[in-house]
Amino acid sequence: MIALIDCNNFYVSCERLFNPLLDGKPVVVLSNNDGSVIARSNEAKALGIDMGAAAFLVEQFMAKNHVYVFSSNYTLYGDLSNRVMNMLYRFAPVVEVYSIDEAFVDLTNMKHFELKGLMREARTAIMHDIGIPVTIGIAPTKTLAKMANRLAKREKQYGGVYMADSQERINDLLENTEVGDIWGIGSQHKRILVQNNILTAAQLLLANREWIRKTMTVTGQRLLNELSGVPSIAWEDMPAPKKGICIARSFGSLLTNKKDIREALANFANMAATRLRQQNSCTSLVHVLLQTNSHRLQDKQYFRSVSMALEVATNNASEIIRAAMKGLDIIYKKGYNFKKTGIMLLNIVPETNVQASLFDEANRVKGKALMASLDTVNTRFGKDRLRFAAQGYGKKWKLKSEKVSPCYTTDINQVPVVNC
Repeated sequence: MIALIDCNNFYVSCERLFNPLLDGKPVVVLSNNDGSVIARSNEAKALGIDMGAAAFLVEQFMAKNHVYVFSSNYTLYGDLSNRVMNMLYRFAPVVEVYSIDEAFVDLTNMKHFELKGLMREARTAIMHDIGIPVTIGIAPTKTLAKMANRLAKREKQYGGVYMADSQERINDLLENTEVGDIWGIGSQHKRILVQNNILTAAQLLLANREWIRKTMTVTGQRLLNELSGVPSIAWEDMPAPKKGICIARSFGSLLTNKKDIREALANFANMAATRLRQQNSCTSLVHVLLQTNSHRLQDKQYFRSVSMALEVATNNASEIIRAAMKGLDIIYKKGYNFKKTGIMLLNIVPETNVQASLFDEANRVKGKALMASLDTVNTRFGKDRLRFAAQGYGKKWKLKSEKVSPCYTTDINQVPVVNC
């Protein structure tokens, strides 16, 4: 059996954890730059606030209905996520972190445990020790566990844990799950299936397998196996290295000065290089983009990008920043109000598979030692304690985050104080 643990309204739950006055109140969390709604409490959903709604369009509605609005605080969310995921190892030896608020737990070799009771215990412990409410679905495969989790979240009588441990319960899941709600079925496949009168998971399982294989290729065959109770999605104890890394963000305000844009791009390049080193990879192609705000029809529009090839694949931040700055020099134009810049690292290879160059003049050993020291200092004392001069200290480009909550668990200066 496999369990899927899903944190309920995770971002909202994190905000409520340190502000109990928010319990029972409508709460939303906004995306980067306070642009759109990315998390809603059940009370906010009941008001009709849509996921992805542009914040400026619903601002008055939210104020009128006394909705509490927060900027996204990924430092807080990431730390609480790590606490939840680490606690799961107290209850099972194999845990696959699927996203910031979801994890699969392998219960296959735990037949001597009463699995439903064990997962109830885990749910209670997470709520007691961390304060984050979770819902748990248990089934023979990952796909069925996802469906069981949805049912546990929808039907309150199950107390947050549903276990599909019989064919009758599995059939109930299949019959009551629409094809669009099946894990792995996107909008395009949903449209094709609905057009062919395949509306539920049960109907999908009864469909012609040859047609499914032809229409949905190997993904469809794997999905049919999962719905039949045959595990067909591999476990990933460690996330696979990324084949491309992209850091592209909007500015907190429109920028025209090249110096401000350079600072933003240098910071994004350093972040991308750090991620490269974290997965022990190197890049040989740096792609830089720059664009205006397409929604401001009163402004002249401009979008350009350029790719800068590196002679030797690297994860050295100074080399990647240098390439990004050259790319910006090529695509930057005066007279525009720029809204966004970004960097993509492509042609990524393992650090051990880098092809050397006869004409490479860089001291690779020294550069690697420098990056290791940089990472050590920043890990110990905080992000960007050591930084490159190109990153600067300007604030014009930084994301708008007017309603961000404190970093209660990671900053000693923001730890809540209780006066006795």
